[in-house]
Amino acid sequence: MVAVNGYAKINLLLDILGQREDGYHEIATVMQSLALADTLTLTKQESGITLTVDLPGLEADERNLAYRAAALLMRECGVRGGVHIRIDKRIPIAAGLAGGSADAAAALRGVNELYALGQSDAELCRLGAQIGSDVPFSLMGGTALATGRGEVLEHLPAAFDLPVVLAKPPVAVSTPWAYRSYDANPPTQHPDRAAFLRALHAGDIAACLRMAANVLEPITEAAHPVVGDYRARLRAAGAVCAMMSGSGPTVFGIFTDADDAARAAEMMRQETDADVHLTHTMGRSAVGRGI
Repeated sequence: MVAVNGYAKINLLLDILGQREDGYHEIATVMQSLALADTLTLTKQESGITLTVDLPGLEADERNLAYRAAALLMRECGVRGGVHIRIDKRIPIAAGLAGGSADAAAALRGVNELYALGQSDAELCRLGAQIGSDVPFSLMGGTALATGRGEVLEHLPAAFDLPVVLAKPPVAVSTPWAYRSYDANPPTQHPDRAAFLRALHAGDIAACLRMAANVLEPITEAAHPVVGDYRARLRAAGAVCAMMSGSGPTVFGIFTDADDAARAAEMMRQETDADVHLTHTMGRSAVGRGI
């Protein structure tokens, strides 16, 4: 039996550079791992893949990314045997936090360890990219610039170790819808990625957080004004940065003081309908070990 964590992420910077011939979008995003994680427990069985999830309504078959990741790795390596995967969900689903990709990454690491397959991180990332664009980052974690469709990674200096409040409103956002809406009305201004990266390499975290931006945020907020409401509430509560992650709808607030973050999380629980989580950023070394 093997237990592996799959960690959530937020986007500190998200820009869309254009459409690709393969139908995807060319993006540039700075992603940051969080301590909030799902836990996958993998157990050998005679044959096949079975999956149980502690969240009603979440797919527990080949539609689940963890199932697909395990099946791909076992097929590639000619594994003779099966695996049962139990997923204990903590990352909100359909939230812009890469929960499905985190589970897929954990499944790859777990099967690799369970069957002593000896696959390198690079090989796991190659396979992970076939499952989803965020899976390679979910495997490696920390702070990284992701380009291409999100699978080309450049590891960056650890951005910071600060508390983070996550607030997911009770609305659903389709990622394809968000990108289609962006294509229909693209912005005239884009984040200054070069300046952001210079500040990060210089250790000027305050400057990084001032320049944090997400080009999909106005799209989602126009359809769901609650995104702007949550952002304003977190700002008023002391967040030094408050913005939407991915295509949403989750809004995150980054704080410099743990007590302020705890008070903000409690305020959001009391005053809104949000699914609220108090967490903190996570470095690459811990994520890479899957612990």
